[in-house]
Amino acid sequence: MHLILTGATGFIGSSALDAMLRMNSVTKISILSRRPVQMVQDRPDPRVNVIIHKNFATYDDEVLAQLKSASGCVWAIGVAQIQVSKESVPHIQYIRITKTYAEAAARAFASLPGPESGDITSGEKRRHRQHHSARIKGETELSLGSICRFSPSRHLKGYSVRIFYPDRTDHDAIKPYLAPRPLVHNLSEVIFGAPIRRFAPNLWAPTEKMGEFLVELAMGCHDDIAAADGQEIVDGLTLVSNADLRKAKGY
Repeated sequence: MHLILTGATGFIGSSALDAMLRMNSVTKISILSRRPVQMVQDRPDPRVNVIIHKNFATYDDEVLAQLKSASGCVWAIGVAQIQVSKESVPHIQYIRITKTYAEAAARAFASLPGPESGDITSGEKRRHRQHHSARIKGETELSLGSICRFSPSRHLKGYSVRIFYPDRTDHDAIKPYLAPRPLVHNLSEVIFGAPIRRFAPNLWAPTEKMGEFLVELAMGCHDDIAAADGQEIVDGLTLVSNADLRKAKGY
């Protein structure tokens, strides 16, 4: 199965890429990235095609031609509001990365010729959200749901995975590829990590399991989640919780 991956140099994307490289059922991996991907360079694999793509707001014919046989996508591009460039208007840059890029990708991928059903899976960290960022993410989910529902070929299914506490503690394969974190993040992991793992496991997402789950969603392996009683669905977009991840992966 041919899958698309974005955000491969980040936290969520590195977890998904590690999972894809370990899965024999993934026969081709098309990575859209602004720069070379170090994990790919260190783990050469003939299935991987890194497409250097500078502007995620648009997709030309040359890029789309390399994606045309894809069956699913793990969309892992995202940013916290405090991480946007100080040299630009933070509000505008946050909206562009969080909402505009995701909408552009969904529209482009919905137009691709391919299998009867395809999946676009968005994995995002949702810790310490400010009201503004929560509103933008909510608007993005509404927009993506509408795009999935009314895609030209009516084959696009979408999932938004709401990850609360992604935990890389035991995921040695991705650690060399992650950027150093601020001291406050390291301290919060020490203070809150063990209590969450022990007393609130439905909020805990070990990144090795999380990466596998995101890839499996993109492959259509967990379509039963959308059909479950009480599952929250926004138009064509299924909202997936940490609890769903834990149940599916059995941890």
